[in-house]
Amino acid sequence: MLATSHSPMHASVLIAGAGDVGLRAARRFADLGHPVLALRRHPPGDAPEGVTWVRGDLTDPGSLHGLPAVGIVVFAPTPGARDESAYRAVFVDGLRHLMAALPLPPSRLVFASSSAVYGEHGGAWVDEGTPTDPPGFNGRVLVEAEHLLATAGADAGTHGVSVRLAGLYGPGRTQLLERLRDGTAAVPRGQHVYANRIHVDDAAAALVHVARLDHPAPVYLGVDDTPLEIDALYDHLASLVGGPLPADGPAPAGVGNKRLSNARLRASGFRCQWPDAREGYRALL
Repeated sequence: MLATSHSPMHASVLIAGAGDVGLRAARRFADLGHPVLALRRHPPGDAPEGVTWVRGDLTDPGSLHGLPAVGIVVFAPTPGARDESAYRAVFVDGLRHLMAALPLPPSRLVFASSSAVYGEHGGAWVDEGTPTDPPGFNGRVLVEAEHLLATAGADAGTHGVSVRLAGLYGPGRTQLLERLRDGTAAVPRGQHVYANRIHVDDAAAALVHVARLDHPAPVYLGVDDTPLEIDALYDHLASLVGGPLPADGPAPAGVGNKRLSNARLRASGFRCQWPDAREGYRALL
């Protein structure tokens, strides 16, 4: 059994859902000296140094028997499909199954949530105190999971933290660049519609950062420092990849127009490696 610790600086860690973001977080925890377990339905071959694979399926409680006690859990699963039942199975039921399977409540549980919990704000600034009003099933399920974490975690003595991540980009997440290169992307021109982004490495770093804080807030927005009007961002990226300026078109559906503020995360001491998506994308190229 992994040793647990009351200090988040030395606690053992379970990454529940070690996909792209989760595995990047696992490597960071290991580099900081934490013992790390990484849970996946089908673990690949060798694990990163300092990380041990654990086979388990959050939607199958029987597969979670035998999990050890850990001090920190990062809950970052990926649904098996993009529909409401798949989201609920992994985010709500999966969180419930995981909390029931752990022999002792962890002192800290960090949930990789999403800014999809917010609705339409006409380009206004949004922060952690803005009421949730999700336009889609994904945001509604994530709000339900956040509520479960807050209530069940408090009952168990677990300090739950939800990090609402903005749109992720980074290595392996280059579909936008490909669409811009071949001229199939469109943007709402002149309508002051905002894009909110965070580099996948910064997203992982934010999860690790809040997990190691002594007294984290219950919610943080995981977003870079620079909300950009989407036409300005896309035009800039099109010039980087040598594609045509994108045509005028509708705003992304089911997202809502808003500018996400990372002021609370910055006040906790966090700094993005890529504070502006224009530079982050440039580095990818």
